[in-house]
Amino acid sequence: MAESEIAERIAARRAELDGLEEQLVKQLEEVRAERDELAVAERVWQRMAGQLDEEAQASAPPAAQVAGQAVLLVPHRGPGMDQDALPPHYQGILAVVQGAGGPVSTKQVGQELGLDTVTPGKLEPLRGKLSKLAGRGWLRKLPDGRFTVRP
Repeated sequence: MAESEIAERIAARRAELDGLEEQLVKQLEEVRAERDELAVAERVWQRMAGQLDEEAQASAPPAAQVAGQAVLLVPHRGPGMDQDALPPHYQGILAVVQGAGGPVSTKQVGQELGLDTVTPGKLEPLRGKLSKLAGRGWLRKLPDGRFTVRP
């Protein structure tokens, strides 16, 4: 093989490698640009997910899982806490007790709410809710079993 032929092969291979290098540089730039776009998209997604979580927590009453069932939580009453922190059903129960103007029995609250007060056992869930409100500081349970508003 002549020196000129070897020089030609080297030059051809160098040109081939230069072309390949240009392609790889272009691909690398595209990959880096896409990675940058993905990083921005991930930051936006995380920010939006955080905002959506905050909105969901603010609009929904607190819930927990008990035996696979969603259960509403009644928060403990704290200073400056409004009854809006309670789930709507509990707000209704609290409103009935507040509107009574004095101690009320579970049966009286049930009558105001339109529940069946004649059938034995039908008021037990309501009694449990009233007791929960009393236990969390929203109501006061008197020794005779009646409930009144806590000041």
